[in-house]
Amino acid sequence: MHYLRRVERVFLVTLFLSMVALFSLNVLAREIGGTFASQFAWVEEAVRLMNVFLVFGALGLALERGKHVGIDTLREALPHAARATIRRIIDAAGCLFSLYMAYLAWQLVVFVLGTGQKSPTLNIQIGWIYTAPIIGFGLLALRYALSFFSIIDRFTKDDDDLSDAQPAPGAR
Repeated sequence: MHYLRRVERVFLVTLFLSMVALFSLNVLAREIGGTFASQFAWVEEAVRLMNVFLVFGALGLALERGKHVGIDTLREALPHAARATIRRIIDAAGCLFSLYMAYLAWQLVVFVLGTGQKSPTLNIQIGWIYTAPIIGFGLLALRYALSFFSIIDRFTKDDDDLSDAQPAPGAR
């Protein structure tokens, strides 16, 4: 999981910084103006596409860190045994739902790629956009499954618990 988290983080940070750089370049090109600005018409579509991958790519990390929206007042008020059962049901349902969504996204990729639709400015097949939900829901299903099997504890995580830093020598 350490390596997967690291790959996810590097991917998300690189994607976000690329989006910022492209938008900055686009603003600069518009300030310069003229025909130079029209050569950067593709930037807005590229950043929109990158944003889709950014959002779906962060699903698994957000769940693992406990950052998904949830109403936990009732669940946390339950006795320990009932709370553990409810959590396992939530994890199982979340995993199944995420796998189903990934499957639907896969069907969408196949369908849209079959139509041959292409984006107007990037000239790439639109079907590739729908790989983002496949990846995102796949990572989400993985986190739900890991939580179901008690490999990760997504309910009591602090932000510091997921850091890649190694503990100090002699620390527990």
